[in-house]
Amino acid sequence: MSEITPDLVRHLGVLSRIQLSDEEIERLTGQLDVIVDNIAKVSQVATPDVPATSHPIPLENVYRADEVGAALTLAQALQNAPDAADGRFRVTAILGEEQ
Repeated sequence: MSEITPDLVRHLGVLSRIQLSDEEIERLTGQLDVIVDNIAKVSQVATPDVPATSHPIPLENVYRADEVGAALTLAQALQNAPDAADGRFRVTAILGEEQ
């Protein structure tokens, strides 16, 4: 039986604040079900003797060295802000909202 149901996709859409049409819910239900099935197949193949990797080849850090440069002044940082107060960006509260 599928783990992904249309009700679950609808609930995930509400949690992520994405309005989904019925057609999108049906399409995403199938797509997410395939993804979950493929992850389960990979989990079956993974064994303790195979080390976990994030990339097939080793990666090297390609960042440049940090150099101290000129920093923005408070006025420059806030000049394009839609709303600022007491030297800080002012944004609407999001905590405590119903999900």
